[in-house]
Amino acid sequence: MKLKLFAASLFVCLLASVVFAQQSKVVAIKAGRVLDVRTGQMIPNAFILIEGERITAVGANVTVPAGAEVIDLKTMTVLPGLIDSHTHLTFSPANAASSIRQSIPRQALIGARNANITLMAGFTTVRNVGAGGYSDIALRDAINAGDIPGPRIVASGPSLGITGGHCDDNYLPWEFHHKSDGVADGVEGVMAKTREVIKYGANVIKFCSTGGVLSLGDDPKHAEFTFEEMKTIVAEAHRLGRKVAAHAHGGEGLKQAVLAGVDSIEHGTYIDDEGIRLMKEKGTYLVPTIYLTDWFLENYPSLGLPPQIVTKAKEVMPAMKKNLTHAIQQGVPVAFGTDAAVYPHGLNAREFAVLVRMGLTPIQAIQTATVHASKLLDRADSIGAVEVGKYADLIAVEGDPTKDVTELERIKFVMKGGIVVKK
Repeated sequence: MKLKLFAASLFVCLLASVVFAQQSKVVAIKAGRVLDVRTGQMIPNAFILIEGERITAVGANVTVPAGAEVIDLKTMTVLPGLIDSHTHLTFSPANAASSIRQSIPRQALIGARNANITLMAGFTTVRNVGAGGYSDIALRDAINAGDIPGPRIVASGPSLGITGGHCDDNYLPWEFHHKSDGVADGVEGVMAKTREVIKYGANVIKFCSTGGVLSLGDDPKHAEFTFEEMKTIVAEAHRLGRKVAAHAHGGEGLKQAVLAGVDSIEHGTYIDDEGIRLMKEKGTYLVPTIYLTDWFLENYPSLGLPPQIVTKAKEVMPAMKKNLTHAIQQGVPVAFGTDAAVYPHGLNAREFAVLVRMGLTPIQAIQTATVHASKLLDRADSIGAVEVGKYADLIAVEGDPTKDVTELERIKFVMKGGIVVKK
């Protein structure tokens, strides 16, 4: 009996020592250059030390401990993993008929595919703002459990919307008596719905304050929720520790959402000078989603969309570039977002070149997807920069993205949480 107890104790000690050795293993990345995204400066010939999931040292004079695993990126520029603040991982470009036929389990599996594609494109964190049946929350949890590869996900679950509005599903006729799972009306209704989506796991609340483009029966220029409904959503979400994103194309719906206290405006197509002033005063982030206009106007004939939607898109999308260029040049805070799913996932980084054409410098464009997006997602303590204590979420490119931001469309290396997922 004593021999068995001794053997068992010895096994536990050996197992503990193996686990400790794995946890204390040091990985050293030898980088040609490390980009300090806060200053825009390059640190040449730098080392990044990693233990477990976190960065423990960064700099040109870092001592690499004996026995460390060295990853040689001496010809590359290393920068933090990118953040996309507006994705729909469980959707892909498709015509209306095919989307109606997709079950929630099918959407979750589509999300698993798109999550991996997005991670391989260098986006180690995303905010997913709208998914059917809490499929994005299931996807987030599967990634966190290590079941499938993918980025860190800040998930909203269903988008809140009014009956018949942009966040309702208006393709089915009356006899189906169908409403989307985020639909709520009235102050009591939106309070209950906000609590409901939080109950089922939402990290962030997303609601539609105006009509949209890729939907029937609504107008992007018109407000949908009332101001009282918007204030209720924001107050309840903030009280329960969640930030709020508002789909808003413009007009009073956008301004009312800002005055209600939302943390970000998604799209902002018809933003005017008053909206710009309000957003700057309140520090409300604009998530502009611009590249989708280029892709959509080139590819819509293959999507099989209803003519009413195509007509709306042809009116809205040119106005989007004009007005958002003005807003960006006027200094509205910007966080990077793409609306990936309107166009194929994996093309997210094409947004950077569009932001530069609209007036940002390359480093300013990069900051929208790092320091600014991390703040919007309330994750500034753990992501968004190559700094001690943050997750070892790192990417590498061959050239210098502060001179040619399209380098970010050609990611050569991806690490998430200290684990290499692409090399």
